[in-house]
Amino acid sequence: MRGTAPLSTGSGRVPPRLSLRARDIMLPFGNVSLPFTLNDSDREAVSSGNDPRGNQSRPPRLSGPAARARPTPISTDARLLAIASEHLARLGPKRVTVVAVAAEAGMTHANVYRYFPSKDALLDAVAGRWLRELETELADIADAPDPADDKIERFLGALATAQSEMLVREPHLFAVHLDAAVAARPIARRHRVRLRALVERIVEEGIGTGVFAARDRERAIAVIFDASYRFTHPVAIQHDSDVPRDLLDARLGAVIQSIQRALRTGTF
Repeated sequence: MRGTAPLSTGSGRVPPRLSLRARDIMLPFGNVSLPFTLNDSDREAVSSGNDPRGNQSRPPRLSGPAARARPTPISTDARLLAIASEHLARLGPKRVTVVAVAAEAGMTHANVYRYFPSKDALLDAVAGRWLRELETELADIADAPDPADDKIERFLGALATAQSEMLVREPHLFAVHLDAAVAARPIARRHRVRLRALVERIVEEGIGTGVFAARDRERAIAVIFDASYRFTHPVAIQHDSDVPRDLLDARLGAVIQSIQRALRTGTF
């Protein structure tokens, strides 16, 4: 046998390392190690990461960016929201039950209450995801480089259009949004605060740049919300659901022009 040397006996004493030729490799045999001569195909298998005895080597461990790229498991609350969202779209808010959502999630309804204290809280969280997307869009408008009076037009138009389209495309989701606003639930109050903060940002910019002659910031904000109520509040949008869209758009355009004129001149 080529490259022979004393065997490792497993007695705890480690014999000197064998000096093997380039074609040799040590393979375990019981509790000893024997030299093994590789042929050309074996050497190719070793260089490719495979065991010459026919076994595939373990896949390499991922590290760095590759390890961080692995998808993270969906959280329990996100899974509950996804299920509740599907039930809401299919059944409507009145027929959604926490018991059914829990059953599909594979848990008891008592466990659902650990994440959402009530059915209203669960459905409000579903609506809250849509509201956050809308608020992000409106924030982009408020932060845009346009003049403040143009921002007011785009802001009110986007706020009115998003809710009108939701009423048509996702009536059950709009119903939750409407009910939360009427009941002044936390999700609706937070949304109102965020809207006001964005409008305040635009008004302050308009005053600071001289686009708006108005000096009373609070009155200016009140004018914007009061004048646009019919087109931006869910109660009024529901009330006008049978009015043709083009007619509503024309009315909103006239109201926006009145708001811009009042802000530019400071007469309101």
